[in-house]
Amino acid sequence: MRMKKHIYWLLLATLLISCNKKKDTTQVLIETSEGDIRVELFDDTPQHRDNFIRLAREGYFDEMMWHRIVPELMIQTGDPTLKPGNRPVTVDTACLHYTIPQEIRFPKYIHRRGMLAAARQPDDKNPTKASSATQWYIVTGEKYTSESLASFYQTLYQEAVNAHWRKLQNQQAARLDRLEQKDKNAFYELQDSILSVAEAAVAARPPRPFNEQQKHVYTTEGGCPHLDGEYTIFGQVVEGMAVVDRIANTPTDNRERPLKEVYIKKVTVL
Repeated sequence: MRMKKHIYWLLLATLLISCNKKKDTTQVLIETSEGDIRVELFDDTPQHRDNFIRLAREGYFDEMMWHRIVPELMIQTGDPTLKPGNRPVTVDTACLHYTIPQEIRFPKYIHRRGMLAAARQPDDKNPTKASSATQWYIVTGEKYTSESLASFYQTLYQEAVNAHWRKLQNQQAARLDRLEQKDKNAFYELQDSILSVAEAAVAARPPRPFNEQQKHVYTTEGGCPHLDGEYTIFGQVVEGMAVVDRIANTPTDNRERPLKEVYIKKVTVL
């Protein structure tokens, strides 16, 4: 009887330990010219995680420039041909012209400060939102008030109307050109008609309203709400946001290129 009780408690203890054991996640150390950043990669974006790990281990990210800095938005890197001091490229870049199918996990992951996400080509060239093989960014973002977030949503709504209006105008370009030359009244009527169609289309399918999680995060931490659901987020900074901010504060030119060299020294999978 004692032996049975002993075995029972041993099995129970083993089960509890197994249930409480936290699954290991992949962390990566990014050593930069401004200091170190440690990021955690998400397991539920496995294609992006595995691609990042492979490229890191093969040295593609080593000695790579932060080539794009957008204040209150993000810092971007991922071009293995851009080396500090014009150093020679030491890896084969010919095999990097591929994309990764999107693994967007909205609303689980949103563009809060410190998120790691994959860059990509715009929708007109890339309607499936597939990610670049090598280009990625870390979100810096800005903090909103409730009022400014509501105003920002209205801006997004109007931008959607304008984008649809431009698309319809391009489709009617030849007709608009003829009317502008021959019949101004008909020209303005067609312009108004196109705008009405654009407004109706966006009203039927408006931009996604911000949910309660987004409202809380973007008014307390900050980030980039307009990017949510558009790009694959596959990790987050767990240490070194002060370094990210230091890079983000680097002065840039009118092409968003930093005026001094800020670069990654080495990326190590831990």
